[in-house]
Parts: sequence; C-alpha cells; structure tokens
Amino acid sequence: MSKRFTSLALTAHPPAATRRGRGRSRRVLAPFTAASVLVAGAALAGCGQQRDAGTYTVMNSSTDESYHRWDAEAMARCGKELGVTIEQQSVPAAQVMTKALRMASSKSLPDIVQFDASEMPTFADAGGLVDLRTLGLSTEDIPDGIVDFGSYKGTYYGAARSVNTLALFYNKDVLDEAGLDVPTTWDELRRTAKELTEGKRYGLALSAGGAEDGVFQFTPFMWSNGGDETDLDGPKVVEALDYWKSLLKDRSLSKSTVNWTQADVNDQFMAGNAAMMINGPWQVETLNSDKSLHWGIAPIPVPEAGDDSVGPLGGAVLTVPNTGDEGREKTAGKIVACLSSEKEQLTYALNSWMVPANAKAAAVWREKVPELDSLADQVAVARSRTAKLGAGWSSVSLALQSAFQSALTGQSSETALKRAQQRATSGN
Repeated sequence: MSKRFTSLALTAHPPAATRRGRGRSRRVLAPFTAASVLVAGAALAGCGQQRDAGTYTVMNSSTDESYHRWDAEAMARCGKELGVTIEQQSVPAAQVMTKALRMASSKSLPDIVQFDASEMPTFADAGGLVDLRTLGLSTEDIPDGIVDFGSYKGTYYGAARSVNTLALFYNKDVLDEAGLDVPTTWDELRRTAKELTEGKRYGLALSAGGAEDGVFQFTPFMWSNGGDETDLDGPKVVEALDYWKSLLKDRSLSKSTVNWTQADVNDQFMAGNAAMMINGPWQVETLNSDKSLHWGIAPIPVPEAGDDSVGPLGGAVLTVPNTGDEGREKTAGKIVACLSSEKEQLTYALNSWMVPANAKAAAVWREKVPELDSLADQVAVARSRTAKLGAGWSSVSLALQSAFQSALTGQSSETALKRAQQRATSGN
C-alpha cells in the first residue's frame, strides 16, 4: 500500500486556503426553517405508531437492484449477529428528505435513516438526530475528515460506510487513436475536448442539471479555482462558470448538459457519445459491464499546473432519528455500528467501488483496486459540501442550480451568480 495514502487519503479536511486565494465571507441564510420546525415539532414528539419489538427499519436510497441487494445482504448478516430483523425501505435519493419529513409529521420515522451527508444537517439542526457516540459508536479508526463529514456543530450524527468523489473518466481507445494525452489542466481539457468532438461524439460530458448532481459536479471547478460557497458571485466562481460556458461554446459539451443527471452522463459515455466524462465510482460496475469499453480514470483537471484538484466529498451517512424511544435507539445504534464496521465497509466498498470510510478497511481496499488510485488521491483533498455552511448548504445548492440554467442558456455568469448570491443570502 502507498505510504502517501496512509497519511493523506481519507483525511479529507477542507484546505485552509488555496494558492489562488479565497473570497469574501457572507452569511448564508438557510431556507430550511419550515423543515426544521416540522422535525422539531413532530419527530421529537415521540413514536406515534406501535412497532414490532424485534423488527427494525432502515430507510435508504438503494433503489438500484445491485445496491439494494448488497444492503439487504449486509442487513441480514447484522440482523443475525444482533438477533433482530432488519427491513430495508428504499426510495429514490431525491425523495429521502421529503419522505423523512412526512414520516416525522406522522410520527412514523424509521429506526435508521441513511441521508446524503449534505442533507443530514437539516435534521440535526432541529435536534432530530441522536448523537451516535452516546449510542456507543466509536470513531477511533475513522479519519478526522470523515468524522467531520458525518458531524454537525461538532456532534457525530452520521456514520459513513464509504465515501466518494468525482474524477475524469476517459475512453482510452479514443484518446490513443487521436494521439492525445489525458488532460491535466483546464487549457488542456478544453483543447482535448474540442479535438475529440466529432460527429455525434462530444469531447466531454458532465451534469449541469438543475439538481444537486449539477452542483456536485461544479464544486471541483469552483474549489480548485479558489472559489468559495460563501461568495457565489466572487471572481473565482464566475471564472469557473465561464469555463463551463467556454466548453459549451466550443461545442465540446452537448446543450443537453443542462438537463443531464450523472446517470445520463454515464449513459452518453458508454454509448460512445462522449470521449470523456466527469463522474464518480458508483458508475464503475456499469462501465465494467461493457467489455469492449476500455476506460481510464484521472484527477479532474485544474486551472493551472500544480493546483490541487479539490473535489466534493460525497456519500451517505447512517443516522438514528430521535424518536423518544431510547431502547429502540440503542439497538438502532448497534445496527449502525455493525453496518459501518470495518468488515462490512470493505465488503460494501469492493462491491460498489466506493472508498471505505474506515482507515484500516481503506488500506486493504487500495491494494485490491489499484486501478482506482486516482480516485483515492482525489478523496485525499476532497471537501465536504456542508463543512462551512452546515444546513445552510441547501440554500447555496438551490441558488447555484438556478444559476447554471440561466448562465448556460445565455445569461452572463456574473449576472447569474449575482442573483444566486442574493437568493442564498435572502432565502428567496
């Protein structure tokens, strides 16, 4: 195993500052007040339904057949170990928060909710989650950056089984045929994408849709350029969005990029309609299903040689809702501890191609999947989207989503981002 990975990978602290500087800091108002009131007023009022004493429910977003099966198998193993039955309730990722809020309203929250880490602070801010340390969970073998990833205001609410980030995927055959190297800087990426755009094939595919997928994909460009989520109309963020616009102007990106999810991007890449794409390790299983597709992975290009490629630390965290039933919460904590144990993390990561959150499991993982070294390197400097703003991230995300739609369909980046900053600070 690489010694560098032992000391760096999965530390994932947000960098203190980038070489390119940082902008002004502004207070961001969270538009989640209604949600917080609902959680505080309903979820914390206790369980409103009778529950089977030996059956526990986990709500997650594992709607994909493979992920649902892997989770079911893990829950069966942990259920057998703990002497309980664990049922899985999977809903689309975009619906986890809204469904959890509805269930809070009816006092029917599940015993465990797997939130996207960017959504977890909304429940935590209202007091809707239990401190996992009080339930006996240890963070001894979890790097500080990932403990922070599952924490809100210093309290550990979410246990991550694995983490991920974004990288540049490329078609080896297409680049080899064109005699081109894998790009490492923005200038190189723009030239390479333009040269590889031919017929129905675009040089690059990425998601700039009006949802969290697009924001997730924008952060490497914003952060690597020294931009900051507290200063959306700052010059470094404007430059990053202008760079996206330049790719669109070159016709290296499809106009449909404003509508694509990350799954759509992967479909385009696999169909041969894109020579390169920005995406994450959750696509690897699908990529490997096409034996004729020879793909490689590299860090996302940076503005200038020598810059850090700073991507978003992504993934979900297992949380225990505060239902008022301390006995069930304690058992739910044991289930979370089992599902996030070193052994279960490694099994899950090897299935899903994610990086284990546990440092010991991550060391074994890197030895087993050396082809994903670039991904592990990106995780080493990745940042949590909620590290600075906590629950206020949702306000920034919504504002950026609107800015992408405006800027990539004709409005200037400066105007679109100025409006985004206004929306983020006012909550409108």
